[in-house]
Amino acid sequence: MNKIDLIFKQKQGNILSVYFTAGYPNHEDTAGIIKALQGNGVDLVEIGIPFSDPMADGAILQMSNQQALKNGMTLQLLFNQLTDIREEIHIPLIMMGYLNPVLRFGVEKFCEKAAATGIDGIILPDLPMDVYKREFKDLLQKYGIFMIFLITPETSEERIRTIDREGDGFIYMVSASSTTGSKSMIGKDQIEYFKRIRDMDLRLHALVGFGISSHEAFSSACRYSSGAIIGSAFVKALSENGDLKNIVKDFISGIRCGVIKK
Repeated sequence: MNKIDLIFKQKQGNILSVYFTAGYPNHEDTAGIIKALQGNGVDLVEIGIPFSDPMADGAILQMSNQQALKNGMTLQLLFNQLTDIREEIHIPLIMMGYLNPVLRFGVEKFCEKAAATGIDGIILPDLPMDVYKREFKDLLQKYGIFMIFLITPETSEERIRTIDREGDGFIYMVSASSTTGSKSMIGKDQIEYFKRIRDMDLRLHALVGFGISSHEAFSSACRYSSGAIIGSAFVKALSENGDLKNIVKDFISGIRCGVIKK
């Protein structure tokens, strides 16, 4: 069983997925961040593939992408860093990025490397559904890797049904039509949207992402979905000076329990 399916089978909600940009703040930090996240009870980790034009990302993630590239991070280097990661890591690992670097690397080569390093899923926000069906679906199934799709409040019911049928693992439910790192607030419009998706009785679980940066926002999202994804707020925390393990510990404690060390 894919580890993504397993975590949803084992946990009945309150799933915490955390995103970070590989190669940030330093190019050798990737494995250490993953280990620290697992050690502090994170359920899934999304490893960002640095890209020069991250169109869906706000200022914080744009900065982390640029710095990671300046640090020399490449997709090949990322795979090299993850070679032995499964010797210590048992939680699901997902790669998230944009289509262009994967195409340049080679789709089958990417799938083969991802499977060999223990990657469970992939998120490519700019991958069209028809291209997925034509060029990715069979290869991903061959290598046992899940494709996770995104929806927004504007996504039509027809497309949501298609994503629920064609996708795997979970649906990435973007909380609002904005870039990452937007204001952390779950309002009336978002709650109505979350309820609408929940009432569709979809096959896949949903995790809420974009704008989740506090214990309150995380808890609110979990009331209407299986959990939430945090990215920009965590990457911002990584930019602070201090011991990496302590930064991760304090941040996850703040999200889970509302306890933030000053």
